[in-house]
Amino acid sequence: MIEVRPGGRRRIDRVLGPGYLTGLGDLPLPVLRERRDEAAQEETDLSYLRRLLHARIDIVRAEQERRSSGGEASIVDRLASILADNALGPAAGSGRHQQLEPSRAGEHRRHAEALIGDTGLTDVGSLTDDKLAAALDTYAAEEASVSSFRRQVQGVMDTLNAEIAGRYSSGAATVDQLLDSELGRVEE
Repeated sequence: MIEVRPGGRRRIDRVLGPGYLTGLGDLPLPVLRERRDEAAQEETDLSYLRRLLHARIDIVRAEQERRSSGGEASIVDRLASILADNALGPAAGSGRHQQLEPSRAGEHRRHAEALIGDTGLTDVGSLTDDKLAAALDTYAAEEASVSSFRRQVQGVMDTLNAEIAGRYSSGAATVDQLLDSELGRVEE
């Protein structure tokens, strides 16, 4: 399970730490942007992990359905359609356009694989019904945890974006200042 460790060094520990949103009005605009970008990267990584977990949940559920209906087609033969079913359906939840790539894809893949230990999904057809049900429970619990943290990170992003937008709205920040900072120009 993902957890937030107060005072921890990981990005999620910082982004969801108690002081991350404290005193936003006193922070310089570049610091606000850095924090927003850090939160956005964490949200991207959590979204990636969530997608990995959804794929595993879909595979396990498809095998359970195959068994209950007496289907003959193997999961491997149906894998593309299993994974595409949810990709084609309507989006649910608080999805956001992702402009970033996951920064810890390998770590997240290993995390998802380690959730059920020796019970791998390489041959779900060989798992007992009990092991299959246990795998589904484990994946579903982890997905719920990841989704909860993802919503919290999105709340942090919303707060930071609102502070940044408020500065532009009030005139405390201008687009010209943004362009100058992006181009490396310094005010004299």
